[in-house]
Amino acid sequence: MSIHEPLAPVAPSSPAETLYSALEELGRAQREASALIARRLDWPRAGVGVLRLLAVCGPAQLTDVAAKLRVDPSVASRQVGQLVDAGYVRRTVDADDRRARVLELTDEGHDLADQLTAQFARLFQETFVGWTDEDLLDTSDRIRRVAAAISTTRTLSHEEEGTH
Repeated sequence: MSIHEPLAPVAPSSPAETLYSALEELGRAQREASALIARRLDWPRAGVGVLRLLAVCGPAQLTDVAAKLRVDPSVASRQVGQLVDAGYVRRTVDADDRRARVLELTDEGHDLADQLTAQFARLFQETFVGWTDEDLLDTSDRIRRVAAAISTTRTLSHEEEGTH
């Protein structure tokens, strides 16, 4: 058995367990795709999420980056530090709150983000060659619905615990 072959499925005991298993597979596949593209660009996979986030959302504070990526601020800080050291991200003073720092892409960061986007587009064109635009849009909508449902449940459980 190759590492790229899925494990033999075990009969799920419920639809929820089937969904959980499918999400695990999706998570692994996403990490593999990110790792492949990071290798092609000779960059650590961990920085891909931060780079894409700043490219899509624009300048942001570290706490916002961590929240959007759903990682601990210390994890986001390490990833940002690598990008700053490599010259892809710069820290500037927040105009509204002089105590805070804003993260933004440098010109080199924008170039790398463009390369990432092009690599993902190429990979997805190859991967989903037999899919229609409607299939892709429908799948995207369903994935977003699942993510939103999980995020809502996670937010509610943190509110119950008082651990925002």
